[in-house]
Amino acid sequence: IFFDYDSDAIRDQYQALIENHAKYLVAHPQTKVVLQGNTDERGTHEYNLSLGQRRAVAVKQALNVQGVNDQQIETVSYGEERSKQNCGEEECFQHDRRVDIVYSGQ
Repeated sequence: IFFDYDSDAIRDQYQALIENHAKYLVAHPQTKVVLQGNTDERGTHEYNLSLGQRRAVAVKQALNVQGVNDQQIETVSYGEERSKQNCGEEECFQHDRRVDIVYSGQ
């Protein structure tokens, strides 16, 4: 799930994706996910950790609204530590502003 610069608001285009994950998790209550919040490299380390956490929590709340149990969801922020691209341009930064949904065992 990708985010706009300096934002933790979930884009409308990802609502269906979240709904699909929620349906699966509700149907499989023993399944757990880790929501990994990420940012691009701009900003301080502390700010990016906070923003990554806010992004992960935003996705968690969206899953909760769809009926997913809190015990199935863990949130973690990696800030800019797990950048996928490192070219210093907006095209690359877009790929780093994300929440990865990782199912347990993956």
